Amino acid sequence: MTTGAPPPLAPKRSRARTFLPLAVAAWLVLEIWLLTVVANATGALTVLALLVGGAVLGATVVKRAGRRAFRNLTTTFQQAQAAAQAGEAPPADARTGAEDRNGFLMLGGLLLMIPGLVSDAAGLLLLIPQVRSLLGRHAEKAVERRMAAAPPGSLQDAFQQARIHRPDGKVVQGEVVREDAGQGPRRPEEPRPPLMP
Repeated sequence: MTTGAPPPLAPKRSRARTFLPLAVAAWLVLEIWLLTVVANATGALTVLALLVGGAVLGATVVKRAGRRAFRNLTTTFQQAQAAAQAGEAPPADARTGAEDRNGFLMLGGLLLMIPGLVSDAAGLLLLIPQVRSLLGRHAEKAVERRMAAAPPGSLQDAFQQARIHRPDGKVVQGEVVREDAGQGPRRPEEPRPPLMP
C-alpha cells in the first residue's frame, strides 16, 4: 500500500556534465585528424617541428606570465603596506596589472604546450591582448551575473557574510572578542562554549 508521497526526484544532470566528455572526445578526434592531414601534406618532420615549437613557445609564455603575475602581486602588496603605514585604506582599484589578464595568458601558454593544431591556434589567439581583454570582460560579467542570481545559503551568501561593510562600502577588519568566554586555554575535557548566547 502506498502512502501517496511522491518518490524523491534524482538531481538533474547539468548540460556541462553531459556534453563535456563528448566535446573532449570530438576535440581529440579533430586534433588527430588534423595532425594526420598536415603530416600527409607536408611531412612528419614538419608536424614534429610544429609540436615542439608550440611546446617551447607555450613554456616561455607561461614562465613570463607567471613572473609578471608575481611582480604585479608584489607591487600590489607593497602599495597596500605603504597605505597601511600611512594610516589610510588602499584604493579598491590599486591592483597593479589587473588588466593584464595573466590567467588567460597562462591558459594560452598551456594550450600551446598541448600537442595539436587546434589547441595551438586557440593558444595563439589568447596571446593577442585584445582577445584576452574581451574574454576577461565577458568572464567578469558572467561571474557577476552568477553571484547576483545565487540563492541564499550558497557560496555568494558566504562571501557576503564574511565581510562587514561600513556605510561607505569599505571593508572593516576586526575580530570578535567574547566577554563571557573564560580567559586562558580550554582543557580538552571541557565542553565548547556556544557560538551564540
